[in-house]
Amino acid sequence: MKIVKGCPSTSMNDVQLNTTTLIKHAVRNFPDREILYRSSDNQVQCYTYKDAYTRMMKVANFLENKLGVKPGDKIGVLDWNTQRHFELYYAIPGIGSTLLQMNLRISTDDLSYVTNHSEAQYVFVDESLLSVAEAIAPSLKTVKGFIVMSDKPMSEIKTTLSPIYHYEEEIQKESDFYDWPIIDETTAYSACYTSGTTGRPKGVYYSHRNIYLHTMAAATYFGVNSHDCLLVIVPMFHAQSWGLVQVATMMGAKMIFPGRYAAEETAPLVDLMIEENVTIAGGSPAIFLPMLHYIRTLEKKPDLSKARFLSGASEPPVSMMRGFKELTGAEIIHAYGATETTPLVAGNYLISPTLQGKLTEEEKWDLKRKQGLPITGIDFKLCDPETGEEVARDGKTVGEICLRGPWITGSYYNSPGTESSFRDGYWRSGDAGTIDENGYVKIMDRIKDVIKSGGEWISSIDMENTLMGHPDVLEAVVVGIPHEKWQERPLALVVTKDNKEIPREELDGVLFERFAKWQLPDQILFVEEIAKTSVGKFNKKEIVKKYENLYNEDEVSSEI
Repeated sequence: MKIVKGCPSTSMNDVQLNTTTLIKHAVRNFPDREILYRSSDNQVQCYTYKDAYTRMMKVANFLENKLGVKPGDKIGVLDWNTQRHFELYYAIPGIGSTLLQMNLRISTDDLSYVTNHSEAQYVFVDESLLSVAEAIAPSLKTVKGFIVMSDKPMSEIKTTLSPIYHYEEEIQKESDFYDWPIIDETTAYSACYTSGTTGRPKGVYYSHRNIYLHTMAAATYFGVNSHDCLLVIVPMFHAQSWGLVQVATMMGAKMIFPGRYAAEETAPLVDLMIEENVTIAGGSPAIFLPMLHYIRTLEKKPDLSKARFLSGASEPPVSMMRGFKELTGAEIIHAYGATETTPLVAGNYLISPTLQGKLTEEEKWDLKRKQGLPITGIDFKLCDPETGEEVARDGKTVGEICLRGPWITGSYYNSPGTESSFRDGYWRSGDAGTIDENGYVKIMDRIKDVIKSGGEWISSIDMENTLMGHPDVLEAVVVGIPHEKWQERPLALVVTKDNKEIPREELDGVLFERFAKWQLPDQILFVEEIAKTSVGKFNKKEIVKKYENLYNEDEVSSEI
């Protein structure tokens, strides 16, 4: 990459991009903007940006004065989507330390590995998660102590962790003023580890500059302002909740931290959305689909016409997007990214003006299935995964998505042997996709998940979403199973409403709208649930392993 230096500017180029700036300016401009959160007795409480900022300064003083935390130290957080977690989002990085996002959904062994690999010095832990911390504590090598976060007094908390500090009691002893330092913008703000589906989790360490620029881009592309209300659904331990918390902070939007919730019990989230007029939220189809089912049961449908819901992790079914629009007025925006990309790199946030008048309504809905247009500042390349050569951007030719930009990771933290994940300054996503002549990105599959049958590729993602277009299908996953004659053949697992078994010819009828007969799954199995990864994606590796001998054992013959 060629870099040239021309005439020196007169700009203040030494002003560093720090995340502390986001909260400082939010308090300056919107001190009384509300932040709602659930207390331990499940009651919705309210404080303001100013209140939160005061507590952040107390936490910063506690970290430095009581614990002796220094710039460069890594500090772990085991928590749900809470107001205390929000406070730590700014207090820990604000003193020059790095916030370690500890994924509650990975195994105890992997969580221990992540904590040790990062060399975390202390761990903040919600009282409800003490058992998780206790399970990993014996194997931790660098952790000096634990800070329990609870509304209960220390005298009522029982734990084997030691030494232990009480969040609320400790910060009350500290000054409510802290003189935030200017931090070199290349310093790691936080660390998030990949879920480890292929080997040990790998560390992605986001700089202050990274977060700041990502926040500005996301706020711009999704039109967030101080009149918005964010419901924080995406776990705050996963890629900083997709950056939405920082976006809301930058723009002074109202925020709601729902605390702990279960993906299968989304009624409380919908009730909060309606009551508080939520306009921004992020989540996966695994969250939004149950929400839609619940909304359908309501006698009076809510008006969510100002809402923009970012849907990621997997492609949202058109039926889901249409359902939200028709029932509530809410817009589902298909977004694309990864842990390695902070995560936002593309979004289907608008229809290109050149296409607006050329597409029918059905074609517009079909377009919304794509991952959308790349965000300004991110370079996309579509490459042959073997040679690295760029392939045609014709909407048909499949290649590996490769990315470069100011909020894309350039390496994994202290992980020798991962160099093959990068090529010519680009991160190799492992996603197989196309880019059409209008610039729209469409992910076909993971490179490793593309079904190769008889020398042809079949997109499992497209087939999954077509199956979920059936009104009685709740979830569907499609994987390639080894086959002696055809190399691989599709297998579909389907979860239905009320465990209803749908006739095969009905599902074939839905699939025939998009697929040729030879592409259809050799078998469609009805199951009660589908295995998922720690971040809510279908665990295709586990599914393939479970059914890897199915077709060869049954000697299934496909008419191709």
